Amino acid sequence: MSTKEKILETALTLFAKNGYNGTSMEQIAQDVGIKAPSLYKHFKGKEDILNSLIDIAEARYEGNFGSDRNIGKIPDTIEEFIHETVKKIRFTMTDPLIRKMRIFLVQEQFRSERLAEITTRHQVDGLLQMYKKILETLMDAGVIVKDDPEMLATEITAPVALWISKVDRQPKCEKEALNFIEKHLQHFFKTYKK
Repeated sequence: MSTKEKILETALTLFAKNGYNGTSMEQIAQDVGIKAPSLYKHFKGKEDILNSLIDIAEARYEGNFGSDRNIGKIPDTIEEFIHETVKKIRFTMTDPLIRKMRIFLVQEQFRSERLAEITTRHQVDGLLQMYKKILETLMDAGVIVKDDPEMLATEITAPVALWISKVDRQPKCEKEALNFIEKHLQHFFKTYKK
């Protein structure tokens, strides 16, 4: 791992633990094992580190989970939908970078308008738009009954978000959460299957 990567990883860990304002450049340097002035060889300052972390996390999330702008392949069957959705949830729940970034954003969203916007996009608006588009496609294909796609997207994502937040606080319940989420998805399609 390069020094720059170690700085980013350490900073994210400290931001998730202590918050952005509760983390100093000196603390980051100390935990990396370098002198504070050496940080400035890699980053202009703490905000530059934060911006780099956001860019890395956004790209990683987009590539592995998707978004309303990058849905990827729409599942053809209910089984494929459940499989792909559980895979995405497992990624977001267990990926160390995404998990730490989510914990950090949840804490910092009340102190920064920009971080509040990012949190809302990933945990509410973008997620709802992504699943709304997927469900509209499944409705048009005759896989599920026609209904309000926004309400159905909310119905699918809200319980999942609750369980992910529980796993963030209590990582040992990950298996329980994944089992519940899969059961929830099966129940959803049992209810709305055409």
